[in-house]
Amino acid sequence: MRTSNLAIVFTDIKGFTERTSKQTLEQNEKLLKTHNDMLAPLFKGLGGRIVKTIGDAFMVTFESPTSAVLAGVAVQDALWKYNQSAIAEEQLHVRVAINVGEVRLEGNDVFGEPVNIAARVEGVAEADEVTFTESVYLSMNRAELACEELGRFELKGIPEQIRLYKVTRGTVAGEPPFANKGLSRLAEGTRSTSGTHKAFEAATKVMESTSVAASKAFESTSRMVESSLVSAERQGMPRKRLAFLSAGAVVVLALLYLVFGKSPIERAIADAAGAKSEERNKKVDVARKLIAQEKDAKERSLYSGQLAEKLGESSAAGHYASAARAGAKAAEGRLIDLLAHPKCGVRAAAADALADLQVKRARGALEDLAEDGGPDDGEQVLLFGCNSKQAAATALRRLKD
Repeated sequence: MRTSNLAIVFTDIKGFTERTSKQTLEQNEKLLKTHNDMLAPLFKGLGGRIVKTIGDAFMVTFESPTSAVLAGVAVQDALWKYNQSAIAEEQLHVRVAINVGEVRLEGNDVFGEPVNIAARVEGVAEADEVTFTESVYLSMNRAELACEELGRFELKGIPEQIRLYKVTRGTVAGEPPFANKGLSRLAEGTRSTSGTHKAFEAATKVMESTSVAASKAFESTSRMVESSLVSAERQGMPRKRLAFLSAGAVVVLALLYLVFGKSPIERAIADAAGAKSEERNKKVDVARKLIAQEKDAKERSLYSGQLAEKLGESSAAGHYASAARAGAKAAEGRLIDLLAHPKCGVRAAAADALADLQVKRARGALEDLAEDGGPDDGEQVLLFGCNSKQAAATALRRLKD
């Protein structure tokens, strides 16, 4: 039996069950995709290993309790920024609970009393906060973040009371509640050129516009900022300065989204995805006609990919691949996102397209899929079974070093 001392993080969406009972399947899938796309890069960027996702819940392990808490505040600051521009029905408010202790390792899963306690803490944690046990408080670097005691709590199934703490929120109006201390660490924690690229990519993903109308501005700005970061790091710029530059890049990209907003085509795509079954075909036709009128072939492919992705069609990967070959930087990121799609056929098609395009930065996401697979792997599709886990493993072999 293998054991390890790990920090265990549980998250879930406040009011998720109630929301899903009032929304369509497509709306629920959109909610979960937005949630997963925002949180997963933050956990991985700060050294976490995603053990499992169940519906709206993440279970993540960290070797460092401090990194686990920083990931928690990164999640809450990222969601705070997202909620500033999201309508009330689409806002996300998440609980974050953390415990640390010796756990039992079995395959890709972890078990033991520390896991049970973390899960129980999640049950009493407040949304928009980062709540953790006394064992985390005593083992983390408390110079990193201000914390405050919440008191002792009786948790179901736990014989003794557990003392809980939370990260202290800031008081500056209009500022993220935890002052970007977790988000900025995504860049500060890297030293190599490739590491800076990955951290920059993870930080900007939180605020990256989904608008094709903003893609040209986003691409030119991201190339300029990323080039500047790489150059600065090669010249020995201090890590804190690099973190500041990366945080500034996130602000620039967020402003691009606010300036450009969603285009009429994207609104049509959103309408089609959220439509009831009896209205869907008509709204899909409207979206496709608008896409056909787009003169730029690259943007036409991106829009087509967005529509197919929303509809759960595996052709989304082909559209994004066409856009990537035409030079659309955002298309590669879209393909990587498809590796977490709820439908096996979409994931498998994305893995194949990423291998065709030789997208090296997809290696991490492909490794995750090759290790964990997807929820519907093995289900029958026409006459054949689908296995995105195998597709990801094949794509990894095809990626050249």
